[in-house]
Amino acid sequence: MAQNRIPEGPGQSQRQRRVGELLRRRLSEILSRAEIHDPDLNRMSITVGEVRVSPDLRIATAYVVPLGGKGQDEMFELLHKHRGELRHLLSKGMKIKHTPQLHFRLDDTFDQLDEHRRLMSQDAVRRDLDK
Repeated sequence: MAQNRIPEGPGQSQRQRRVGELLRRRLSEILSRAEIHDPDLNRMSITVGEVRVSPDLRIATAYVVPLGGKGQDEMFELLHKHRGELRHLLSKGMKIKHTPQLHFRLDDTFDQLDEHRRLMSQDAVRRDLDK
């Protein structure tokens, strides 16, 4: 599970992480199988990197990115438009008391990885690491 943000306070509990991972898997499944009744959303390839859940398990924030990084605005617009249907499909596939409200944010872990690779490939950094 990717870590997008440094947690504030004590961090997520084991239960929050477990529910978040179940939601991530199910949401990825829904989007990859084109279970939403919208051809525009179904033609997009969306990666769900992580889902973070609030302590009361009522709000879930999904960190998503379109394949290739193009069409972010359209992706967020379509996901927001179909939040209710996604929530309904999530509730059918999981056995939890309350299906959380869905919020979507851009997953920037891939950009962070590229930046780390760029920094680590610099000659000055390599010299320091070899010491």
